[in-house]
Amino acid sequence: MTPRVSVLVATRDYGRYLADAIRSVQRQTLTDWEMILVDDGSRDDTPDVVRPFLTDSRIRCIRTNSLGQPRAKNLALNLSRAPLVAYLDGDDAWLPSKLERQIRLMEADPRLGVVFCRRLLIDPEGGILQSRHDPFPRGQVFNEILVNNFACFSSVLVRRSVLEHVGSFDPRLELAIDYDLWLRVAPHYRFDFIDEALVKYRTGHGNLSKRIVERITSVLSIMRRCLQRRGQEKTTPIDVQREAWGSTYWTMAYVLRDREPLRAAGWSFRAAKDDRKWWRTLKSLVRTLLMYRPTRG
Repeated sequence: MTPRVSVLVATRDYGRYLADAIRSVQRQTLTDWEMILVDDGSRDDTPDVVRPFLTDSRIRCIRTNSLGQPRAKNLALNLSRAPLVAYLDGDDAWLPSKLERQIRLMEADPRLGVVFCRRLLIDPEGGILQSRHDPFPRGQVFNEILVNNFACFSSVLVRRSVLEHVGSFDPRLELAIDYDLWLRVAPHYRFDFIDEALVKYRTGHGNLSKRIVERITSVLSIMRRCLQRRGQEKTTPIDVQREAWGSTYWTMAYVLRDREPLRAAGWSFRAAKDDRKWWRTLKSLVRTLLMYRPTRG
């Protein structure tokens, strides 16, 4: 019998967190689910962590050899069966009512393609961190998601038919793969959300924080491809495009401000060309000049 929702987990070397993630699915108030877990070449204790959970007939584990996140996630999707798909990273966890509430919202509106929710930030040990409560958009959200990828990946529920239409994750990408996916989904389908934190999102660990410059570079490439190669440049308001480019440039400048202040100043100038907020450029330049210490020959 086909389950109502497929929970897809692609993980590597997150054995220390993975049991919490799996248990959070088992504790869902909605019990009609399947889990496809792809262990993408873990070198830690992930196989030992997963083994006891395989007594649950709803859980299936496939071990692969370093496919990378896009291909591992696509494999999980190809092996799943349900008309609704929920993604969960191996270091995150759900609150018990997450699936039930999202499915109720999805089934009430056939126009919806994606339902997400707020997230509760936790540290590597599971301690609760302060979370922001920015307003989220509903409906046709392409302009908003171009500027800011606001949908926490471990929070999303998406119709399989949506992924069959626009395609799943691009195997050519290594980072920001969810941003690329939502930019392909948003022009065609409506988004909605549960205005409550139903996901525990773990931060401050792993390699992602170390690769933030690479991630931003990937975001810029994805934006360029979306706007120029897919024709969205003609239909997206110029002010939205400027805000998207400018905010991403500012993020790069902020990330580089301590380690490469002169390079950060360059990104600040690029940002100012798009969002016209010169006071931020001046502030960044002052900070750069105060920090810069030329090397002596």
